[in-house]
Amino acid sequence: MSVTWLSVNDPLDRIAEAARGARLLSISFVQFLSGYRAPIQEIGEICHRNHCIYMVDAIQGMGAFPIDVRACHIDTLAADGHKWMMGPEGCGILYISEALQDQVDPVEFGWTNVAGYNDYASRDMALRPDAGRYECGTLNTIGIYGLRAAIEFLLEVDPGEIAPVVQNLADRIAEGVQAKGYELLIPRTPETGAGIVSFRKAGIDAVELVSRLKRAGISAAPRAGWVRTSPHFYIPPSDIERFLAELP
Repeated sequence: MSVTWLSVNDPLDRIAEAARGARLLSISFVQFLSGYRAPIQEIGEICHRNHCIYMVDAIQGMGAFPIDVRACHIDTLAADGHKWMMGPEGCGILYISEALQDQVDPVEFGWTNVAGYNDYASRDMALRPDAGRYECGTLNTIGIYGLRAAIEFLLEVDPGEIAPVVQNLADRIAEGVQAKGYELLIPRTPETGAGIVSFRKAGIDAVELVSRLKRAGISAAPRAGWVRTSPHFYIPPSDIERFLAELP
């Protein structure tokens, strides 16, 4: 087996070249540091044409931007329940298409991923016919209820309404930090921008700046010399202005 590493900067032609003859293509929906949002539908069409399994890590975008796994030809998708999903840590989401389930075996066997899990005397090891085959034991019940509440809340608000608000807040940050002389990690566009904006300025230490913001009641994260921000839809624009005013 060989692995070909691709970059978020690679054009679709390069991705198509890598997908030809490949068994699986795995990408991040949104890159954790730069905030680059991949064209997952176009990449899904490439994988579909090349009969290549398409896997999407959606943790940095799910909950902020809608994802249609069927329209995007996504075979498998994974995301944690926290971050943009606003659920508790330790509880995540795994989607595996029905067409792929017979090709993907569980890595562990337990009492709940077999079809007869309610029959305690049975020794039949046949797997459940649905995605329950990947749940091998007692679940994180408290976490599941917390994640369910978060999902219900997001659906009530409407993911389609959340995306433009997140995009607008991140655009405000990008424009504001550039106006104060900071450098963006990558340029933002309507097609590739997400909720993450990372920036820096020569002579200003990211860790010290994040500490300064924390003292002012503002959350950000130092990552590889950059300051990373990620406002969700409930953040008012006035908080963005207060954040920008705190920047030296």
